[in-house]
Amino acid sequence: MDKRWSILGLCLLAGVSQVSVADTAGIKLQGELKQGALIRAQVAAGTQVSLDGKPLNVSKEGKLAFGFDRDATGEQILQLTHADGSRETVKLAIGKQDYRIQRIEGIAKKIMQPKPEDVARAKQDSAQVRAARDTDSQRLDFSQDFIWPVTGRISGVYGSQRVYNDVSGRPHYGIDIAAPRGTKVVAPADGVITLSVPDMFYSGGTVIIDHGFGVSSTFLHLSKLLVPVGTEVKQGEVVAEVGSTGRSTGPHLDWRINWYQMRLDPATVVPSMKSYIKQQQAAK
Repeated sequence: MDKRWSILGLCLLAGVSQVSVADTAGIKLQGELKQGALIRAQVAAGTQVSLDGKPLNVSKEGKLAFGFDRDATGEQILQLTHADGSRETVKLAIGKQDYRIQRIEGIAKKIMQPKPEDVARAKQDSAQVRAARDTDSQRLDFSQDFIWPVTGRISGVYGSQRVYNDVSGRPHYGIDIAAPRGTKVVAPADGVITLSVPDMFYSGGTVIIDHGFGVSSTFLHLSKLLVPVGTEVKQGEVVAEVGSTGRSTGPHLDWRINWYQMRLDPATVVPSMKSYIKQQQAAK
């Protein structure tokens, strides 16, 4: 068994974010039990799974995914109903993350106070994004080991509260990776392009890749979009180029991970940037 996968115990101790091991549970989890985490899971074929009473989509192979949002707290309950009718209750204690405040000055007035027509345009953009993230395909690409879509200095992290020109904004829901304009952006996992728009008001050049079962990657502020909607892409395939389009103060990639409409932390599906770069260098 892959050492990154553990068998989940029937009850995790409160405040413990790492998955523990017990022989009696019927589910294997990949990921940390903490705010913002994407969790990939495996159960026996034919097992039905619900999270806090809501049924989860399980593949015929027993693969599934779910997540915990930025402000998830306390305990969540997984209910497993096996093919033979037996049931298991799995209690998940969600670990807290510490979020930092980031101040950004020099944002243009036209961005801070957009015109009514720009607000209407932004609403249309949001509707397109929501529709793409609602894609409910049976692709199993989400169960792959994800890679970084671009390497560079991390200039913004998930969950941080941004203050623009002394005005508090919404929490940041992605990872910002500083890179020169034109840097190639690759698919972090296999998938299919479900959105490709070069000029959204806030996010500029925007691409969304569906990885299946509600899991998607979103890339923002792109200078070039290289793959049209409907195209299947492989992990590592170039799909776009870094830019500074939309609401952006400099060239970087804003990478986001979603489970349907739930915004998750991309850092929960990849190794640290430092270790990933070392792996790349060692592979050359």
